[in-house]
Amino acid sequence: MILEILNHTYQYEAEKLLRVFFPNEKIHVVFEKTENPEGAVLTTEITDTHALAVFHDGKTAQKSEALLSGSDDKELLLATQMYKVLTTVTGYTPKWGLLTGIRPSKLLIALQEEMGKENAARYFTERFFVSPEKTALAESVAARENAIIATSKPNSCSLYVSIPFCPTRCSYCSFVSHAISSPSVKKLIPDYVALLSQEIAETGKMAKELGLNLESVYFGGGTPTTLNAEELGALLSAVDKAFDLTTVREYTVEAGRPDTITQEKLDTLYQGGVTRISINPQTFNDRVLENIGRKHTAAMTEEAFHMARDAGFRNINMDLIAGLPGDTTDSFAASVDKAISFTPENITVHTLSLKRSSNMGTSGTHFDRLQGRAADEMLHYAYKALTKQAYFPYYMYRQARTLGNLENTGYTKDGFECLYNIFMMEECHTVFAVGAGAVTKLKAPHGKEIERIFNYKYPYEYISGFSELQKRKAAIMEFYKKYGI
Repeated sequence: MILEILNHTYQYEAEKLLRVFFPNEKIHVVFEKTENPEGAVLTTEITDTHALAVFHDGKTAQKSEALLSGSDDKELLLATQMYKVLTTVTGYTPKWGLLTGIRPSKLLIALQEEMGKENAARYFTERFFVSPEKTALAESVAARENAIIATSKPNSCSLYVSIPFCPTRCSYCSFVSHAISSPSVKKLIPDYVALLSQEIAETGKMAKELGLNLESVYFGGGTPTTLNAEELGALLSAVDKAFDLTTVREYTVEAGRPDTITQEKLDTLYQGGVTRISINPQTFNDRVLENIGRKHTAAMTEEAFHMARDAGFRNINMDLIAGLPGDTTDSFAASVDKAISFTPENITVHTLSLKRSSNMGTSGTHFDRLQGRAADEMLHYAYKALTKQAYFPYYMYRQARTLGNLENTGYTKDGFECLYNIFMMEECHTVFAVGAGAVTKLKAPHGKEIERIFNYKYPYEYISGFSELQKRKAAIMEFYKKYGI
């Protein structure tokens, strides 16, 4: 498909919106009229007086244009014309309308501050064409996010610890994670843990010098519990020595894969100060688990959950994914009901995203609009079932190339919101990130400026380039010097 960009600078936005309607098409962007094109063409153009979108594929032709006035938002006006043309051509009306951004609730919060809650909701539905259902979801999330954002102070910070190892690689995964089934990967772990402990120590020293209070800690990956109990204990001890943990309100470790969970590891985490863990079934359908390359069963998830309760954990999250290969609406609904039956404090419902670097992405898997509609039905069921059982949506984000352009939503029992998820997503304060693939986000103490420091992506790069990484992290102190700290 050809996307013509004429007389405007909104290529990125136009391409993202076009992909919502044609997720599998290869989009070729040009900046002039195409002579005798083969296949479909979407022309987007802004003149002094008009915003124009024209679709033509040799059989179908649709045109939408609007007059420009001096006060018009040209980007929004062009997106509106594209949306009108594409919904007509495809017969598909995406639930998030013409919004393609990662954090719709953040946009809604900004609109609420500008025009009030009622007018912001109306703007979402009338100007962005967001469905009433998704607008209500964004409102619910925004209310809970606002309450937590307000608790973050200028001298607050969080810590993210990256453990980029897994037992095996799931078919949908694109994270920087390595399967320890490979001997060459497994032998990296001792050096990785030692250097990661050193980076934690150096980061804690800087946080102390800057007078920052640690509010949340999050071990992610990968699957942190791929490490053995001794290795986990070493990292927990490194955090304890490097930081003052008396200000920590939440300490999360993603146990994630049930096939990595043992009683010894759970006891190590609990005794090490961890207050929240994730045990992620993704689905309770064993056939679907096999389809995605998971080496555990639904029964193993149940066993791991009860072990965690017995170990003392009273804040547990469970992840589910809508749209997995071989899953159906009924099967997904059964997984939601099963997760609810355990009464975890959090249930996070993701929508399958087709990442280019995942096994699914490289094998030529495609999404279609029927799959998107099925995923939407799954999310609709989850929302109804979870809210009925007093789980409330509290954070939300979206990813590229997701079924139906849909969302990932965290649901929580009242008072169990994951603070780190909101602090990180809404960029409330500095998040120090350590380990391979980690990205530190430095937040101006009394402003909105964000500066990022990227660690080396892969474990072997992290190990070999650790000295250079230490020099790179000197930018943390330089950033705060600009603000007199």
